[in-house]
Amino acid sequence: MPSGSPILEMARRAAEQRAQGRHIVDLTLGEPDFAPPDHVIAAAREAAGRVLGYNPANGLPELRRAVLHAHERDRGLEYTDAEVAVGCGAKQVIFNAFFATLWPGDEVIVPAPYWASYPDMVRPCGGLPVVVDCPAESGFRLTAHALQAAITARTRWVVLNAPGNPSGATYSHEELAVLAEVLRPHPAVTILSDEIYAHIRYGDQEYVSLAQIAPDLRERILLVDGVSKAYAMTGWRVGWGLGPSDLVRRITAVQTQNCTQTAAVSQLAAVAALEGTQEVLAQRRAVYRRRRDAALAILRQSRHLDTVAPDGAFYLFPRLATGDDLAVADALLEAGCATVPGSAFGAPGHLRLSFATGITTLEAGCRTVVDVLNKAAS
Repeated sequence: MPSGSPILEMARRAAEQRAQGRHIVDLTLGEPDFAPPDHVIAAAREAAGRVLGYNPANGLPELRRAVLHAHERDRGLEYTDAEVAVGCGAKQVIFNAFFATLWPGDEVIVPAPYWASYPDMVRPCGGLPVVVDCPAESGFRLTAHALQAAITARTRWVVLNAPGNPSGATYSHEELAVLAEVLRPHPAVTILSDEIYAHIRYGDQEYVSLAQIAPDLRERILLVDGVSKAYAMTGWRVGWGLGPSDLVRRITAVQTQNCTQTAAVSQLAAVAALEGTQEVLAQRRAVYRRRRDAALAILRQSRHLDTVAPDGAFYLFPRLATGDDLAVADALLEAGCATVPGSAFGAPGHLRLSFATGITTLEAGCRTVVDVLNKAAS
C-alpha cells in the first residue's frame, strides 16, 4: 500500500499547530496563492447555470480542442483528438497510465529528487520504482550515463519532470537530445514527461519538451500537463495527457471505472483558462521570480545552507551543510516555520520551501530557517 503524502502530512501538522493558537509560517504546499483569472471564474459561473450531465471520460470535446490548440500554440506540438486523455488533475492521469500499463515486477525509473507521489503511484500498480540519484552537482538532472545504467529488460517507464518538483531544474535542448539517444534502443520503455510547471520558468530560454526534441519517440511519450499550477486552479482538478492513441484508450478505460470523468464545470473553466488571454502567466511568473530572489538573498546569508537558484517551478531546495533533514524540519516547525524534509523527495539532507506564498510570509519563514540553523550550530 502507498504511504500518505509527506507533503500533506507536514501541512497537516502545521494546521494543527495553528489550530492550537500558534503562528506558523507554512512553506509546505505547492499551491499558488493567487485566485484563478477573472475570466475563468466568470466561465465557471456561467457553466454552473447550465444542465451538465455525464460527459466523455476523456474530457468534453471543447476541452480536448482547447488542449490541442494550447500545445500547438505554446510548444509547437500537434496531436489529434484521439491522443488526448483528460483526468481529475495531472496526478490522476499519471496514476491511470501506470495502472493501465504496469504488470507486477515492471520497473519505473524515477530520478531523485522526485515529486513525492511518483513512487507511491507506481507501487500499488504493481511496479517497482527504480530511484536514480541526481544530485545538485548534476543540476538535479538525469544524465545519459545514469539513465543508461538504470535501464533493464524490465524497465517500462522513465519519469522526466521539468521544471522539476522539488528542484526547479529544467533540461536544455542538448540534454534532452542525449537522453533521447539512450532511450531509442529500448522500444519497450515509455517516457512520462510531466510538464505541469512548463509555464513557470525564470530564464530567457524557450521551453523545450522531449516530444519536440525527439519526434521519432512521440509514440512512446506521454506528455502530462494541467491548469493547477500555471492558472492557480489546484482545487478544480483538471489535467490531461497527450500521447499515442492506444495508450490514451487504455488510460480512458481506467478513467471510466474509477471516477467516470472530472467535473464538467471545472472542464469548462479550464477551456476559458486555455483559450483566454495568457498575459496572466507572464505577470505571475514575474511575481514568483521576485519571491525566489528575495528568498535566495536571505537563505544565502547562512553558511549552513547551499541553495541553488531554481530554473522554474516555485520551490527552493537548499542542501543542509550538516544535520538530519527530518530533525531539522521538526525543529523548524517548533520554531514556527513549516517546511518539507528532502527525504520525502528521495534527497535526504535537503529541505523544500515553497515560495507560492506572499513575500512577507516567505521572507519571515526564510529568516526563521537561517536563525534556527545558526543557533543549532553555535
